Order: sequence, then C-alpha cells, then structure tokens
Amino acid sequence: MTTQESITISLEEYNRLTKGYEEYKSKVEWLNHQLSELKRMIFGSKRERFISNTPEEQLSLFDIEKAEETTEDTKQETITYTRSKTKEKKQPLRAALPSHLPRKEEIIEPDNIPEGAKKIGEAVTEILEYTPSKIYVRKIIRPKYITESNDEQTKIKIASLPSLPIPKGNAGAGLLSYIIISKFVDHLPFYRQRQIFRRQGLDISESTINGWFRGTANLIMPLYDVSRERILKTDYLMADETPIPVLTKDKPGSTHKGYHWVYYDPVRRLVLFDYRKSRGREGPDEILKEFKGYLQVDGYSGYNNLSNGNHITLLACMAHARRKFDKALDNDKSRAEHALKLFQKLYEVERIARDEELDYEQIKQLRQEKSLPVLQDMEQWLNEEQTHVVPKSVIGQAISYTINLWPRLRRYVEQGRFSIDNNPIENSIRPVALGRKNYLFAGSHKGAENAAMFYSFFATCKINNVEPYAWLKKVLELIPDYPANRLHELLPGILEV
Repeated sequence: MTTQESITISLEEYNRLTKGYEEYKSKVEWLNHQLSELKRMIFGSKRERFISNTPEEQLSLFDIEKAEETTEDTKQETITYTRSKTKEKKQPLRAALPSHLPRKEEIIEPDNIPEGAKKIGEAVTEILEYTPSKIYVRKIIRPKYITESNDEQTKIKIASLPSLPIPKGNAGAGLLSYIIISKFVDHLPFYRQRQIFRRQGLDISESTINGWFRGTANLIMPLYDVSRERILKTDYLMADETPIPVLTKDKPGSTHKGYHWVYYDPVRRLVLFDYRKSRGREGPDEILKEFKGYLQVDGYSGYNNLSNGNHITLLACMAHARRKFDKALDNDKSRAEHALKLFQKLYEVERIARDEELDYEQIKQLRQEKSLPVLQDMEQWLNEEQTHVVPKSVIGQAISYTINLWPRLRRYVEQGRFSIDNNPIENSIRPVALGRKNYLFAGSHKGAENAAMFYSFFATCKINNVEPYAWLKKVLELIPDYPANRLHELLPGILEV
C-alpha cells in the first residue's frame, strides 16, 4: 500500500518555479530551432517557397472520399460520355540553333557517284562546336618617313601610337577585360586564370597580372566616381550589406571582416558597392550625408539614427519578414502558415502588376484596392497573436520583428515605384558570395575597394541586360581619351555595345 505525501509551497515559490520552467522551455525551443537551422543550412533546401495545403484552397483526396461516404440520401445517376482516343505523342522537335552564331560549312559527298547522277537536294545537320579562346599578339607597325623641307631641315614623320589602357603596358583592352570578367563575373581567381593561360603556352607571373589589375582599376576609377554621384541624386534607394574577408598586416595569419555596402536605384537601374572596414553606421552616414528621400532596408539597426535621418524616410523589406515566419514553421505550424498565406496574397498582387506591365500609378491603385485590406488583416492578427506566444520562441520573434517594422513594411503601398522587398539588391549581392567561395578574400583594403568598383559596374550590367565583357572592352578602349565631363556616357545601359 502506497502513501501519498502532499507538498505545500508558497505562491512566491510556485511563481518562481513556473517562471523557471517557461525560461527553460523557451531555451529548449530556441536550441531546437538553432539545430534545425544548422541542419537546413548543411543538408536542406535554401528555397522558401510556401504552398498552401488548407482544405478551403485544396481538398484532399481522402476528404472527398469521406464526404461521399457520409452523404445521406444520395441518388444514383447513370452518366454516359464519349472519350476520344488520344494520339500517340510525337517525338519532341529539337530547337533550332541560334541564327546569330557563325556557320562553318562542311560538305561530305557520297562515295562512288555514278556518272550522270543529278543532285536533287541535300540533308543539313547542324552541330554545336567549340574552339577554345586563343591569345594572340597585336603587332602595331608604324612606318617612319623622312622628309626634307625648303629650308633643308630634315623631319621624321611617324603615326601616333593609339592610346592604350595601361601606358607602356603590353596588355590590350580585350585581355584585360577577359581577366577582370573572369574574376568578378565568372568567379575565377587569378591563380586559376594563370593555369588556363599556361595551358595555352603563355606564362604570366603573379606580379604582372596583379599590376594589370591595379592599372585597369586606376584607369576607370573616375567612371566609378561619376556612377556614385549619379546614383545618390535619386530620392529612392535600396540598401544592404555583405561581408568580405580582407588580408591585413594587422592580423597576420587571419583576415579582417570588411563590408560591402550596396545601394540600388530601382528606377534608373544603377548599383553602387561601397567598401568599408566595418559594419558600423559610419559607412551609410558618409554616403548618404546629402541624400534626401526614401531608403528601403532590412531590420539592421545600423540604418537607424543616421546623421541625415531627418531627410530620410525608411521602408522595410517584406521578404525579410516573411523569412522569419518560414523559419517558424517547425515551431508553430498553424500560426506560421496563416502568416505565410497572408504574405502569399500580397505577392500575388505584385505578380499581377508585373505580368500586366502596369505603370506606377496603376500599381498604386491596384495595391490600394488589393494589398491594403490584406495588410490591415495582417496587422490585426499580429497584434492579437503577440500576447498568445512566448516572446523568445521562433514564432514570437517573427511576430515581434514584423510588428516593430510594421510602419516601414506597409509604406510600399503609398507609391507605385516602391518595391515590396529588397530582393533586387540581394540578387546584386549574390556574386560576392560566390566570389568568396572561390578567391576566399581580398588581398588588401585597396583590393576590396577595387572589387567594390567592379561589382558596381557588373551588377549594373546584369540589371540592364548588358554583356559585361563587350561593355568593359569598349570602355577601356575609349576612356583614355574621353572628355571628363562626358564620362557618364560610358556607364552600363548608356554606352551602346
């Protein structure tokens, strides 16, 4: 026979134990979330696509069967129909090869053609082929002439040497463009490029290729300054930042964590990378000291309390808020799915505006009609649910993050030119992440500044559908003799290539 023993504790002790339990529960949930995120980063998909599976939007097959079983007094009805037999699928047709590619014809005659045979046609087969790029020497010959004038003075006549990207250098605009595009667009470090050149019989030393890079960067730096001036004259910018490891003398054997601060003008489609040694507020403070208008950013506090903040109105990124709820699916599935469905409705409006190619005024009207009611429902739901979730849980942090940024998040409906999120600028940053995996770090702070310049140009090329090699080659050919007051004509999207 067992005896039960009752334990009496004070209300204060009970509250203390309850509080401790809730704290440990929150901590366990947070650690489980961190473990889930780690597994997701290593093994899982990076996609954040959400497909709703709720009964009101998509019925399950089993739900249909169950409904049929429970329906009373169902009447049986015989239905006849005619089904047409489907034709056998034809073999898929191979798409024609692009017409702009050069053709090298090869005619193969049949063997032992009898005398008197007449040609009635021909069978044409096109096959894609590839010839590896070849390096050649451009040999400039300038004949010299001697002339004698009436005053019996002898003169030598010789044509002027064309302007070269690197004075007294032996690398042309095409080779320099290839080297830089390979590094910053195709993510090939210089040492891998040297290996490729070596296979083609050309051995370029490390110091030579680095010297060519620095010379090219110095040549087009004025164009970068012009680009920065133009992009900061707008009144609507997106901003984000991404780290870049940098070798410095201060940290032998390790790297300094610098940052590329990225600014994007979505109306004129210009991108600016600005390298800074830290993630502190000093970077945007200096760049935006004369900026007046709207700045769309994520929730990073470095953009708060800027020295020029009185002239700046902040917008937030809806994609960042949505991402918080996507990560909360494992923590609170029902609440996270409800939020994701609301985000889905907002992005459906943006898809309609994009597909129908609406202008800014039409986009504003569509958002006021379709998006604004969804935003109102979302705001009400967030405020109601905030009191029903643990603040330190993943879903609690997602709700708090969204509520704290709510005035900035919903501001995009005020003007049609505003974007719902910062995704365009995040796409511009992606090449930096790919580059980090290949060349690992910048060799110096000056090297990181040069990288920021080239990333600016090539991101602008990508957004404007400009082929970067053709653009850079033409710029290197023109810029040595180009008027300084007309350098803006060489920017991507303006210069015809």
